[in-house]
Amino acid sequence: MSTSAGCCQGCLHYVFDYETTKTLVIPSIRLGCAFRFTQLLVVLYVVGYVCVVQKAYQETDSVISSVTTKVKGFALTNASDMDPRFWDVADYIIPPKGDHSFFVMTNMVVTPEQTQTRCPELPSPSTICADDCDCTEGHSDPRGNGIQSGLCVNYSSTVQTCQVFSWCPLEIDTELPQHALLAAAENFTVLIKNSVTYPKFNFHRRNILPHINSSYLKRCQFSRATDPDCPIFRLKDIVSEAGEEFQDMAVKGGILGIIIDWSCDLDWWAGKCYPKYSFHRLDNKNPVNNVAPGYNFRFAKYYKAPDGEETRTLIKAYGIRFDVIVFGTAGKFSIVPTIVNLGAALSFLSLVPVVSDWIMLTCTKKKDLYGKLKATYLSEDAEAEAMSMGTSYGTQ
Repeated sequence: MSTSAGCCQGCLHYVFDYETTKTLVIPSIRLGCAFRFTQLLVVLYVVGYVCVVQKAYQETDSVISSVTTKVKGFALTNASDMDPRFWDVADYIIPPKGDHSFFVMTNMVVTPEQTQTRCPELPSPSTICADDCDCTEGHSDPRGNGIQSGLCVNYSSTVQTCQVFSWCPLEIDTELPQHALLAAAENFTVLIKNSVTYPKFNFHRRNILPHINSSYLKRCQFSRATDPDCPIFRLKDIVSEAGEEFQDMAVKGGILGIIIDWSCDLDWWAGKCYPKYSFHRLDNKNPVNNVAPGYNFRFAKYYKAPDGEETRTLIKAYGIRFDVIVFGTAGKFSIVPTIVNLGAALSFLSLVPVVSDWIMLTCTKKKDLYGKLKATYLSEDAEAEAMSMGTSYGTQ
């Protein structure tokens, strides 16, 4: 019975005993320095990182953006396989009105005067034949150029291929010039008009800043050192800042990103919100096994002869696609995030005594003594003795 009663009493003590904080004053310069140093680290974190770097006192909003682009420039080509030709914006900008991206043609393979008729397919393992039995009438290969007629015809004096119904003569896209035909495109310029809105703060801004007027816009050109606010960019400068050589990239094309950063501090003591431009190549200029490098696509210009026959000029266009990417976050002072984040940050101060106690109880010579003094269990007999001592002291 006594054992069970003792266990029951122990459980009651475990559940209902009250613990209170006991202050232990230790005259130790080392512990005091560790305590104050830990407090200093917490304060520096709150003030330096939370308030200054993270700006936790601000409410934030994400940018909403619209972009339009306009390219200007012209070039003259005089290649050996084509007549001298003047190229303007309507010829080399596809599509002519760009939004978040625009394409500048720098090189091409031209197949003129194509008509819908029958002609030999280009030689490949699947199209080379010995007789008509090797060709299937009506067969179409998605990687080929037309629909087979079932005949095996001469492609050259040494090679026979299956005849196809297609736009003939077929394009031979391996005849790409090794120097860009529109090399002068490096001097073309593009005007980027970008409008941004932060709806939460009812804030609107354009990259054509208030101090820019029409006369300035007609003569300026972006330069990070001398004219960083001008929204007109020379294509060669864009490619150079992306770490590329324009003439090398112009041969087979590629994709470049024009990055506009609208990260803004809208508090009155900051007071400035300007776009920051950067440029990066977005595609892989050295793909694995050099398969499908660069950027290209095909388009055609159609004509109808007086006799009613339709012809076309097929152009495989190589060039540089410029993608305008806009991002940003705006912040402005608000009392709610200030209180929430400041309270959360200052709560770290409650960890300072825990760190100091750990140092005191594990790293000091008198750790055993401090451990005994840190926690004292007051039994009922000790409590009665303390009360009697307090009474006797009071009667003296």
